[in-house]
Amino acid sequence: MAPLPQPDIDSSLVLRTDFGDDSAWEGLAAAVEGDGGATCVSDRAYAGVSVQALVEADAAADDEEALTYVFLADSTAMADDEQRLLAVDLYEEPGRTFRVPPRWFASVSANLALANMDFAEYADAADESGTFRGF
Repeated sequence: MAPLPQPDIDSSLVLRTDFGDDSAWEGLAAAVEGDGGATCVSDRAYAGVSVQALVEADAAADDEEALTYVFLADSTAMADDEQRLLAVDLYEEPGRTFRVPPRWFASVSANLALANMDFAEYADAADESGTFRGF
């Protein structure tokens, strides 16, 4: 797999991995792009990609191209009423995940992009469904 796309500065990568519902993607992308904290990428090369494949691709990337986390618009997010993105740690605990609804995306994205908070702080605060809904 090629290196993951690079997000804009002070932005988080939101990578589409499910291509079954274009209107769901458009709504989700609009919801997270509104504050400028998301770089949304819809590229069929990532269709159905696994968390493990993303971890491996990022580990193989040059230091300048490596990411520390990514948000996935996977099949669960696209079918879910809340459209909970899957946040994936690519740095500290590669492969660790939690879900985040668009309502909380801006806060999580900004704090991760600026390194104000660690991925684990959000993952540890996730509820029993594995979803971060605020502190």
